[in-house]
Parts: sequence; C-alpha cells; structure tokens
Amino acid sequence: MEDFYNLHISDTRIGRLKMKGITSPTLIQEKAIPAILEGKDVIGRAQTGTGKTLAFVLPILEKIDVTKTGPQALILTPTRELALQITNDIKSVLSEEEGIRVLPIYGGQDVEQQLRKLKGNIQVIVATPGRLLDHLRRETVQLSKLSTLVLDEADQMLHIGFLPEVEQIIKEIPSTRQTLLFSATVPDQVRSLAKKYLTNPVDIRVKNPEVTVKEIDQSVILTTDRLKQQHLFQTLIEESPFLAMVFCRTKRRVSKLNEALQQNGFNADELHGDLSQAKRERVMKRFRDAEIQYLVATDVAARGLDVSGVTHVFNYDIPEDVESYIHRIGRTGRAGEKGKAVTFVAPKDEQMLGKIEKGMGQSIDKKNVRPKREIKSPQKPYDRLEVKRNSVRNKGKKKRR
Repeated sequence: MEDFYNLHISDTRIGRLKMKGITSPTLIQEKAIPAILEGKDVIGRAQTGTGKTLAFVLPILEKIDVTKTGPQALILTPTRELALQITNDIKSVLSEEEGIRVLPIYGGQDVEQQLRKLKGNIQVIVATPGRLLDHLRRETVQLSKLSTLVLDEADQMLHIGFLPEVEQIIKEIPSTRQTLLFSATVPDQVRSLAKKYLTNPVDIRVKNPEVTVKEIDQSVILTTDRLKQQHLFQTLIEESPFLAMVFCRTKRRVSKLNEALQQNGFNADELHGDLSQAKRERVMKRFRDAEIQYLVATDVAARGLDVSGVTHVFNYDIPEDVESYIHRIGRTGRAGEKGKAVTFVAPKDEQMLGKIEKGMGQSIDKKNVRPKREIKSPQKPYDRLEVKRNSVRNKGKKKRR
C-alpha cells in the first residue's frame, strides 16, 4: 500500500492527517490522488466511509496557488449537511500559514453575511447548486478562473432534480477545467452527465467492502402495505435496537411514519430536505448523542451522515437498486461490530427484492410474521441509552480539560 508521502502530499498536510489519526490512504485515495494531481478528469465510484472526500480534497489543496485571485476549486454537493461536512474536512487538513480560504455556500444562511465573506479572496467554494446559482445571477461569485470542479454525490444531486442548476453552473466555468465526479452509484443520468462534461476520465471503482455485508444479519419481513406499519412497530419492540435508522422513499412518508412512531411511544425524529437548517442540525446532533433512538430519514437527507453505534437499519420502503441497499445497510455493522438490517417487502416489492439478491449474489432470509392483534408501546425505551449519553458527556469533559 502507498503512503501519503509517495502520493506527493506535502509534509504539512501529512502532519495534519496524523493529528486526525489518519496515517495511510484508503483504496479510493490511493487510486484517485495521483490521477487528480496529474490533471486528469476522474469518475470515482465509492460509498460513504471509504474516504472519498479526502480523495479529492487532498490533491485539490496541493494545487491551490494563494497568490492568484478568485476561486480555483468548486465542490458541488446536494445538501447543506454535506457542504458543511466537506468544509470541516478541508479545514481540518489546513494550517493557518498556508493562507488557503474555504467558504461553504448553501441555502438557509444569511445572504448578507455570505456576500461579506465572498469579498475576500476565497480559493475553495463548497456549495449546493441552488444557492450558488443565486450568487451567479447576482454576479457576487465569479468562476472565470476556476481550474477544478467536483460533482460530489452526483447520483443524489440528480435524483433530487439539480441537473438544470448543475448544467447552468457548468456554463459559467472555463471549459479547460478539470472535472471530478464522485458518486456512490452511477445510473444512466449520471453516466450521461459524465459523458457530456468529462474528457477521457479515469474510471475508479471501489467495491463495497464485503466485510460490511458479512457483519450484518439481513432479513426480509414479508408484509402488505396495510400491515407494514404494524409489522415495523412489532419488530422494533422485539429487536429493541440501541440506535436505528429507518428509511422511507419520500419526505412525506418520513413525516407520516415519524408521527406514528412518536404517537406510539417510540423515541423517534425525522430527517429530510424540507426541514430548516437549524432543525436538521439539531436532529443530527441528538441522534449522534443517542438522545434519539430512531432516526426516520430519506436516502438524500441521510447521505453523508456517519454515526457510530447504529445497531439496526430498517428499510420501511425497499431501496430502488442493489447499490442503494448496500449503502443503507452499511450504516450498521461498522468497525467489526455486528449489525442487523430488516427490509419490509410487500408483494409489489418482490421483483426489486429479487434484483437486490441477484446483485449481491446471495439470498436474504425471509420471514412470514403474523401481526399481533395488540402491540404494547415500548416500556421506557431509552433508559439503556443513558450509557452512551454518559460516554458522550465524558468525552466532552475530557476535551475541555
């Protein structure tokens, strides 16, 4: 395996990585960094947790020239949470002496404050398409000197309808730019985008770690649309998860299910794109701190959310392809821990289940569960979370010392 020095990452940056506990590159970093430093366009296929953010961040920072004016790199990402996370990742490997400035631009921020920050010399912009396009229309952002464009989580960006905005933004960027596209999955729409805007790209694929699937106890509960909610509640009580994520197909279904969970005594909250920025950040913090036991979410809202200690994943709605399935269930069974993934399958979902099993090369254990006539609400469902809460508090105290 290569080390960061052999990948031509600077000593200062390697020192910052070591401070983060990162001493050797992941597979996606090992493959992508040399190609990006050589100026090649790249398609990187990798899931969350593979280190893909640093795979493009590190070589971009190596190429920044602080003596030049105007943004040199733009990272487009579908959600505000990802924009903030990427910005934090960048800042964590920067030293003040370098003079490299990074600015996140996303909806929900104070526009006047953004305008003030944009008057300074910003080298790297991390943005959601809608708000960046707003700045381009106001002519408060100039991309004429941009040398690198990153389309991060491209599949989700297009899935939620950002294609027109992305194409309008690309028109404002020099055609001589380097374009990097990173995506967990590469459906036809993403493939078409890559063909249109990337030049002779290096195609890098990092397979989903098999250990992730091996460490997860997968099962299917055969149900009907009418009985699905009842089967879910029954399963939650029987499984008694420590922390769990529950995936739904749409924002509306997330809200409806979350309301039903709360009304039935489950410690749940929701995460989707219609929430305000402040609300989303509160929900994510509470889930990370184990103050919420069940997080009901859409794929898009949960993208990039990496929480340790997730013991269960429940697919209330079946995912649309095998890669999305693996991406969802991969949020449990981390770091050698065992995890459980339960998928609820109605008759109309059986064809999709077959595709998922074929794509993984394995069958999933199926259960016909008879619903109980009466489901008792959970008895004090969050007492056992006090252990993790105390752990989180103690970590905070140690840091303050």
